[in-house]
Amino acid sequence: MPEQSAAAGHVIELRVEDVSQLFHTLDPFPFRERDLDREAEEFIVSWARELPADRPLRIVVHLPQAQVSRPEVRDIAAAIAGYFGHRARITGLDLKELFRVGRLSLAIGIAVLSFSIVIGHTVVTRLAPEPVAGVIAESLLIFGWVANWRPIEIFLYDWWPLVRRRNLYRRLAAARVELKPYDGGRSAGIAPAH
Repeated sequence: MPEQSAAAGHVIELRVEDVSQLFHTLDPFPFRERDLDREAEEFIVSWARELPADRPLRIVVHLPQAQVSRPEVRDIAAAIAGYFGHRARITGLDLKELFRVGRLSLAIGIAVLSFSIVIGHTVVTRLAPEPVAGVIAESLLIFGWVANWRPIEIFLYDWWPLVRRRNLYRRLAAARVELKPYDGGRSAGIAPAH
């Protein structure tokens, strides 16, 4: 489990045998702009998700002493911050797109509901004594409300997970990244440091 210290915030620790384990090796961009490796991202995000949001985060990367002298190691902090900052921006754009779709869906839903009410009322007034008129009017009203299901779902529920994810990525982008060398000889892979 990550260390927790009142003064320093919450700590997420991971250990790698090689600095390249942190990033996609096939990514053609310069080191500072590379995407995090999927396993590294999942590890960091899963720990960060479990930690309370009341204090800042620190990410401590343990790597072999021999890796510390590699030139790209000095860019790890900027690369991690840049990656999570980019993910926060993308999630923010997804949120904007969701609200755009929600507004369009709401406009369509209100138009359908209004049309259903007007047609239902017209049917009732034209076929006043007929019981079929009431069934048609109620059916149209239900149809109108069903047309509003998606915008209601978007504005009441769908946006919360995106906001939480965006905020988590922002916290991770702002996290202080520290490098701690260790003596090699341990198994490779991303794992919590003990």
